[in-house]
Amino acid sequence: MQIRDLPYADPGVPDVRSGPRFLLWLGRRQLAGQVKSLLWGLLHHLGIAGLPLGVGLAVQAVVDRDGGRLALAGALLLGLGSAIAAGDVMLHRTAVTNWITAAARVQQLLARKTAELGSVLTRRVAAGEVVAVSTGDVERIGWFVEALSRFAAAAVTLLVVCVGLVVYQPALGIVVAAGIPVLALAVLPLLPRATRRADVQREKAGRATELASDTVAGLRVLRGIGGEELFLGRYRAASQEVRRAAVHSARMWALISAIQVVLPGLLLIAVVAYGTKLALDGRIEVGELVTVYSAVALTHHALRNFEEIAQAYSFSRPSAQRAARVLALARATVPAPDAPERTEPGAGGDLYDPLTGLSAPAGVLTAVVCGDPDAAGRLADRLGGHPAEPEAGHVSVLLGGVPLDELPLAGARTAVLVQDKEPVLLSGTLRELLDVPASGAVRAEEALAAARCDDVLDALAQASVGTGGDPMRTRITERGRSLSGGQRQRLALARSLVADPEVLVLDEPTSAVDAHTEAAVAAGLAELRRGRTTVVLASSPLLLDRADRVVLVDGGRAVAVGTHRELLAGEPRYRAVVTRETDEELATAGGGGGDVVVLESREGESA
Repeated sequence: MQIRDLPYADPGVPDVRSGPRFLLWLGRRQLAGQVKSLLWGLLHHLGIAGLPLGVGLAVQAVVDRDGGRLALAGALLLGLGSAIAAGDVMLHRTAVTNWITAAARVQQLLARKTAELGSVLTRRVAAGEVVAVSTGDVERIGWFVEALSRFAAAAVTLLVVCVGLVVYQPALGIVVAAGIPVLALAVLPLLPRATRRADVQREKAGRATELASDTVAGLRVLRGIGGEELFLGRYRAASQEVRRAAVHSARMWALISAIQVVLPGLLLIAVVAYGTKLALDGRIEVGELVTVYSAVALTHHALRNFEEIAQAYSFSRPSAQRAARVLALARATVPAPDAPERTEPGAGGDLYDPLTGLSAPAGVLTAVVCGDPDAAGRLADRLGGHPAEPEAGHVSVLLGGVPLDELPLAGARTAVLVQDKEPVLLSGTLRELLDVPASGAVRAEEALAAARCDDVLDALAQASVGTGGDPMRTRITERGRSLSGGQRQRLALARSLVADPEVLVLDEPTSAVDAHTEAAVAAGLAELRRGRTTVVLASSPLLLDRADRVVLVDGGRAVAVGTHRELLAGEPRYRAVVTRETDEELATAGGGGGDVVVLESREGESA
């Protein structure tokens, strides 16, 4: 895989049982790139390891006054220099390619998981942790994958150097062969402690990132209640904890680095002292001593890779653990392996939630009233087939008698569309905003009209630059910050109406608009979705009065069903949620009549 070929057509199915298993899986998926990097790394390191041989031959040729061997040594050094240059360039290219492609694979996996879980993701994992995983953690994971092949090349090179020196000059070669493993493994006893300190640092840094992200996300609310200084103090304390943990970790890595410098120096002194004695005794030549000395001196370059791989693993392991934790999240239930794959939810079927007993008949506008807004949000998620937390003994919502959890994700998303309380508008033009997967039955103009977006179009037309006053070509800023809350809400509603799903679930779609506009939106919604299954979770009388049927959910169960006026007149719990008016005031207003169906005493029945 080359960088120009990104993104991956299929990033694969990761092993998310643990951080190390995830790193192993990622390394296997990058096997071809790792092999290329290993081969170029061998060329680079073996070229460096061969330099002492050329230098030793040249020194001995000068001592022996042999011009032919001096020319041969010069040619050998030239060839080794060319190999080192080519190997270094290509090793850097292939290693960086491994880094970027591995990071891109992880980012694609995270993007796929985000698309799979939708807004439920940030309910299961803190938003700050998601940001940390998709930025810094991805880079650290890529660093380990990139360093792995260079470490393997360095390890093979050290093995070749030890064997070669034993063959070339046994007396000194044995000393070097015994010393190199000690140098490579000397830091192993310190690695667990260094890893623990690195884990603590990353954990504290992750919490600081989460705190910063959550603070920025709620900055407007914080300003409204005057809580900036409080959260600034919390972040200052968290950042100081990160600093202390980083210094504590850096001390251990500084000790490891010092050992990697001191021990090779001691080995070099031992080799020189012993080699000088051998040379004085006439047992080795000067050129051989120079060769062995240079080889030992140059092993320091390869040994640095041992320190780097230890550090890369120590930092990438907690990052991989966090990434694996996010990637391990799944839909509430998974179809059994031997279960036949469902492709059709049963067109025109009713939407039924066994947990609450709520039923939304096909082709009908059903309003749902919940006294608890959070419960309404959770119910909306359930109706969409992705509850915030998998419950014990979880039972899926049924559409046309088919469990949504047994449908492929794409099929479930096409069949049921959920718009939550705070829909997000992505930056881009209005035309791009409304360019969503859709049935094609509803045009953008019709959806905008139904959502009563005339004032939004006027505002966009006035703000347009170089578009000839065309609001559809006007860019909307990130999250629609240039628009009011009500305008953003209506554009999000128009986007949902354009999609024209079989079942549309709306959670408080008009909570940010005034009463006059809300009445118009309710009328437009009822008209455009006529004959299509629509569920609106709301407590606004203007919306409820437009619904074909209204269901009251209390205590997690559907307890009553009827029209808005019937429930106002005959159901006190409904009246307590929707209005503060008394029975006498309702009678005077003429709102009453009809039979209210009370369901709570009928076990197993649906509303």
